[in-house]
Amino acid sequence: MTEATPALALPTASPELAERLLAGLASVDELLRLVVDHEDPFIAQAPMHLSDAGGKRFRPMLTLLAAELGNGINPEVVKAATGVELTHLASLYHDDVMDEADLRRGVVSANARYGNSEAILVGDLLFGKASELVADLGPEAVRIQAQTFVRLCSGQIRDARPVPEGVDPIDYYFGVLADKTGVLIATAARYGAMFSGCPPETVDLLGRYGERLGIAFQLADDLLDISSESGESGKEPGADLREGVATLPVLLVRQSVDPADDRLRWLLDEDLQDDALHAEALGLLRVHPAMREARERTNAVALEAQELLAPLAGGQPDGSAAGDSARALSALVVNVVNRAG
Repeated sequence: MTEATPALALPTASPELAERLLAGLASVDELLRLVVDHEDPFIAQAPMHLSDAGGKRFRPMLTLLAAELGNGINPEVVKAATGVELTHLASLYHDDVMDEADLRRGVVSANARYGNSEAILVGDLLFGKASELVADLGPEAVRIQAQTFVRLCSGQIRDARPVPEGVDPIDYYFGVLADKTGVLIATAARYGAMFSGCPPETVDLLGRYGERLGIAFQLADDLLDISSESGESGKEPGADLREGVATLPVLLVRQSVDPADDRLRWLLDEDLQDDALHAEALGLLRVHPAMREARERTNAVALEAQELLAPLAGGQPDGSAAGDSARALSALVVNVVNRAG
């Protein structure tokens, strides 16, 4: 296992399943490094900047875990998982430019390290490498990769634009999350089922599960951005607030008609680059009932993801790889939402 391969964050996994997943993640990391290697040292190093900063390899791990529902991890599954991780890394380079971030995973962001133009080009290179890798898996995999890429871009575009007139902001936000985050996690789960020989109905179910899991993942991330202490999440607490990103708790506050929320609503419309205003808004938001409601909605989406797994969990013999995988997939949902505290 290479240094970049993370510890497995699945305490419910059996020792045998955990060993297979860790071996699979090591294979993913090895292939990822092989794919992005280049004769030019800078081109070889720049794509690994954010990868080497850490991260849980959540998406490729999900691909490997989903494969355990079928015939298990094989070279095609590893290739698919690596393509998913390359696509995710590519999106991070582009996100850093759009967010004008200074930190990512606790290290200097891609745009701060290389400048906007080179960060965008490195992201493009990673997208190209992901597509090249997925092309070896056949036309259906290529079609899914292309559709995933379109939805990733659509979600990013919609996220950067105002909510259309007459559209509920919260409904719009959930749609953005489905595209920005849900679709790639859905593809990760779908690929694992596809390339391990699962029947089409299981592949479809895993895709739907993955999208709900992805939405819950991002909702939990939004809550963590508000509730975390300095350095805990790898970026400045309240970074979304400072950047003017309206996450679910903010949208809920804006819908409030309680006069007691007047000050917070006013702050949310101000320029929170000002440190004093930012600190005040963050403090008020942390104790606001909107945080509790946002957690409840996050838990509701997580429950939807778990309920989708019910057909897989039933009828699996104790100790079987498929049974272990189904239970771990359900526990993964809990792990994701509990990151918000």
